[in-house]
Amino acid sequence: MSTTSDYSTFLNQRDFDLLYPDARAVLDFWFNKDNEPYWFVEDEKFDQQIADKFGKIWQAVCQGERAHWRRAEDNKNTAMADLAGRLAEIIVLDQFSRNLGRRQAAAFAQDGMALVLAQEAILQAGFDNLPMQWRQFMIMPLMHSESIVIHNHYLPLFEQLDDAETLDFAYGHQAIIEQFGRYPHRNEALSRTSTAAEVEFLQQPDSSF
Repeated sequence: MSTTSDYSTFLNQRDFDLLYPDARAVLDFWFNKDNEPYWFVEDEKFDQQIADKFGKIWQAVCQGERAHWRRAEDNKNTAMADLAGRLAEIIVLDQFSRNLGRRQAAAFAQDGMALVLAQEAILQAGFDNLPMQWRQFMIMPLMHSESIVIHNHYLPLFEQLDDAETLDFAYGHQAIIEQFGRYPHRNEALSRTSTAAEVEFLQQPDSSF
């Protein structure tokens, strides 16, 4: 079991062994302490690492070919192993897509699938007992949604994380969706015409994430 991966400290050996190897590789990489500083910053070398290590896996996940990650290997169902596999799938769809598709429509193309997986995850037994970082990335697709209904409904989940920085981001994202009904910084990548108000907003610091 990896000693550098945060998740390995609370996933017992049996559940760890039930993970599919490629799902385990995603979690090993993402929760490696050396990679944590790159989670929310743009870094070409980190993006290239993801492309080199997980490019083919990303394509497979985007095509729905890794749904079995949500079920422990050999169908030996355990709630924790199932949640771990689902988390790996969400990270690939929601995070790797942003690393591999910066400033392109591809960065957001998998948001719908990631959102559904997140909505299902929070209903699963054991979700509330997961460590903060697990829940943080499980529910990140909710923050990335351009639906104010989603933001208003699921904001309490971010409040329950007990992480001030993440909560500030959740409030910030919600405020943008409340004001514009979408994220203006995505407009260019998605070939959307920005309104005058959005153009003015985009000239402000911290107007994009």
